[in-house]
Amino acid sequence: MANKVAGFFKEVKLEMIKVSWPNKNELVGSTIVVLVSLGVLALFIGVCDIALSTLVNVIMTRL
Repeated sequence: MANKVAGFFKEVKLEMIKVSWPNKNELVGSTIVVLVSLGVLALFIGVCDIALSTLVNVIMTRL
């Protein structure tokens, strides 16, 4: 059992060496893209929520 665990971690170490890690500029750029996308999506969902809430309130007050 211990040999299997040790072998697993050895393979993980070998695979981690093969990973192409991003440099600082790529990481910062990707982070900015994610944050801007998150902001746009949050704004869109907020606007849809307000619009649909208003629509439901208008429909409910007329019944």
